[in-house]
Amino acid sequence: MTRNLRNIAIIAHVDHGKTTLIDSIMKQSGMFRENQQVTERLMDSGDLEKERGITILAKPTSILWDGARINIIDTPGHADFGGEVERVLHMADGVILLIDAAEGPMPQTKFVLGKALKLGLRPIVIVNKVDRPDARSEEVLNEVFDLFVSLDANDDQLDFPVLYASGRAGWCARELDQPRENLHPLLDLVLEHVSPPKVEDGKPFAMLATLLDYDPFIGRCLTGRVVNGSAKVNDVVKALNLKGESVESGRLTKLLMFEGNKRIPVNEVHAGDIICIAGLTKASVADTICAASVTEPIASTPIDPPTMSVTISVNDAPFAGKEGSKVTSSIIRDRLMAEAECNVAITYKESENKDSFEIGGRGELQLGVLIETMRREGFEMTVSRPKVLYKEENGQRLEPIEEVTIDVDEEFQSTVIDSMNRRKAEMVDMRSSGAGKMRLTFLAPSRGLIGYQSRFLTQTRGTGVLNRIFHSYAPYKGDIPQRRNGALISNDTGMAVAYAIFNLQDRGSMFVGHQTPVYQGMIVGEHSRDNDLEVNVLKGKKLTNVRASGTDEATTLVPPRKMSLEDMMAYINEDELLEVTPKSLRLRKKHLCPHERKKASRAAE
Repeated sequence: MTRNLRNIAIIAHVDHGKTTLIDSIMKQSGMFRENQQVTERLMDSGDLEKERGITILAKPTSILWDGARINIIDTPGHADFGGEVERVLHMADGVILLIDAAEGPMPQTKFVLGKALKLGLRPIVIVNKVDRPDARSEEVLNEVFDLFVSLDANDDQLDFPVLYASGRAGWCARELDQPRENLHPLLDLVLEHVSPPKVEDGKPFAMLATLLDYDPFIGRCLTGRVVNGSAKVNDVVKALNLKGESVESGRLTKLLMFEGNKRIPVNEVHAGDIICIAGLTKASVADTICAASVTEPIASTPIDPPTMSVTISVNDAPFAGKEGSKVTSSIIRDRLMAEAECNVAITYKESENKDSFEIGGRGELQLGVLIETMRREGFEMTVSRPKVLYKEENGQRLEPIEEVTIDVDEEFQSTVIDSMNRRKAEMVDMRSSGAGKMRLTFLAPSRGLIGYQSRFLTQTRGTGVLNRIFHSYAPYKGDIPQRRNGALISNDTGMAVAYAIFNLQDRGSMFVGHQTPVYQGMIVGEHSRDNDLEVNVLKGKKLTNVRASGTDEATTLVPPRKMSLEDMMAYINEDELLEVTPKSLRLRKKHLCPHERKKASRAAE
C-alpha cells in the first residue's frame, strides 16, 4: 500500500494559483466524467472562500495516477492563515512550490518555503502563469534559487526540479520551448521525485491530528496522517496530548479517506495514509490518536504566536437582539472557545467579570474572517479596535515588526514612501521590477499597518499591491499618529432623513443614507475636522402652507461611504466600537450618552 503512495502539499504566496492548479490536476487525472459540471476552485468550498477568492482552510484531496495514490494538500496563501500551513506540512513527504512568473518570490513564499526546508522536505518548483504578457520566467527562477540559498537549503534541496506551467490552461513543461499539452509531466515528476512515506512495520497504530472540523452527520472529525501501524473501524484508541497525558479513550466509529472533494468511508487504514476519523469528543489538534499500548506522543512543532488581538463583548446597543438569535455572553463564549480549540493560530482569554473576551490572531484578515463567520451563524457582538500584542524582554518593551513588500507604479512611490515613514517603517530594499513598476521592501511595526490597506489603495489609485508577513519583535518605535478626523455622532434615535443628511454633507462624509435606523451615540459619518461633533440626522424640513416657486431645492445626496468589516475594525479609535449583527455593521462610541463620554475623557486625561 505505502509503496504506491505519495503525500505532497502545494505551497505558495496568495493568488499564485494553487487551487486553480489542483482543479486542472483533478480534471486530467480522470476524477470526473467528461460531461460532469465542475465549479472553479473546487477546493475552496466555504462561502467566504468563494466570495473572497482565497483559501482559508487547508484541505486534502487525492488522485490515482499510474497505479499510485497521490494525496495533495491545498494550503492557504495568505500570511494570516500561516498556522494552517505550518501544521499540514507535517502530513507531507514533499512540496510543490508555486511561483508567479511575473511577481516572483513574495513574503509568504519565503515563509512557507522556510517552514518546508526546516522539515527537510525536497521541493518541486513550478514557475506558474508563464503565459502572462509580463512574465519573466528566467529572472524569477534565479530569484527562487537565491531565496533557497538565503534560507540555508541543503545541497539535496538546492537540486530542485523545475517545471514551467499555466495552471489555468492546464499544462506544464520541463523547458519553456517544449510542447504545452497537459499536466502529465508534473504527476510523473511527483512519483519520481517525492519519496513514499517512511514507515516502520510492526509498530502499533498512531496518528497526529492536524486539522479539526465538524460534520453534521458524523460529528467531530480529526484529519491527520497515520505515522505507524494500521487501524480498522471500531478499534479502541486513546488520545495523548503533547505532554503525554491521556485526554480520552474511544472507538473509531468512522474511517474516511479523501477522493476528489469527497470523503470516502474505508474499513482499514495503513501507515502513510492521510485520513479522517470520527468517534472522539475531546481530542484536538496536535494530539496523538493511538493504540492503548502507545505511551509516547508524536512530536509536533509549536505554532508561531499571534501578533494582534481584538476584544469581543455582548452587544448592548439600543437595537440589540433585533437581527441575531445568539446574543448572550455564554453563547459567544462557547463559540470562541470552540474556535480556539480547533484553530491553533487563535488564542482566547476571558476578562475578570467574564463579559468580554480577548481573541488573538495573526492579523486583521484572520480576525475579520472569524467575526464574519460568527455573524453569518446568527451572532450579535461588539468588537474593539485591533491592538498589537507586546512582549517584555529584559525589562524592554518589544513590538511585532512585519516585512512589507509593495509593488507600485513609479509615479506613486514617493507618496507611499512618505506614508510608510510616518508609520515608523524602515526601508530595506528598493528596486525596479520593469514596466514602470517599483518593488519597495520595508520593516514596519504591525500597529502602524492597521487600517493602512484601504489608504494605500487610495494613494495608488487601486494599482498598488501590498503584502506583509511577520518578521520579528523589536524595541518599541514610539507613537504613531492615528486617524486624524473626528466622528459625526447621532444625538438621537430614529430614522435618518435625506433633508438632514443633505445639510450635513459639508461637515464631512456620511456613513448612513435616507431611512437608515440610527441611535444616540452611533457614528453616522466622518467629520472634516479633528474633533467629534454631535449632529441631528433626524431633522426633517419644516412644512408650511405657502406654495411658491423657487423655495424647494432638489435634495441631492452623495452616496454613503461603504466599508468592509476589516476596514471598519481598523477605522475605529480606542473610544469606539464596531457593532456586528447578521444584517448590519454599525460604528458607535463605547459610551453612547454624551455625559458619560465627557466623564471618560476627563478620567483619561
